[in-house]
Amino acid sequence: MTLERDELCALIPHAGSMCLLDRIVCWDDGSIICTTASHCRQDNPLRTAAGLAAIHGVEYGAQAMAAHGGLLARRAGASLPAGYLAALRDVRLHVTRLDLVPGVLHVAATRLMADGGNLMYRVEVSGAGRLLVEARVTVADMSWRKQ
Repeated sequence: MTLERDELCALIPHAGSMCLLDRIVCWDDGSIICTTASHCRQDNPLRTAAGLAAIHGVEYGAQAMAAHGGLLARRAGASLPAGYLAALRDVRLHVTRLDLVPGVLHVAATRLMADGGNLMYRVEVSGAGRLLVEARVTVADMSWRKQ
């Protein structure tokens, strides 16, 4: 099931140009694949005068994770609880800048672990026929802050 930008952005805690993903191509219980061309946009909020650094690919992956969690929560009749980025592991940047990659980026997130609102995913950003960024991302549940 393909979801376009407006519906995708409603699933994550980012709005406007900070919603970096353009489309959900497919998803299932364990993974999601999204696409985007926002890395080429001059108004990308992560872009500096020097361009868009590859490390920002981790944010693309984190947004795919949030979209996946939002879809799973919506299917269960719930909403996605607030979480925060708790850890990055095994980060590998295979390019220095994303804005130099032509065409569309593919952003994949595969769930490795889920324990309540604590989640671990492997994320990969690819484009122009090659892997650009990969990492293991952990998100921690923030519901404890409400106690």
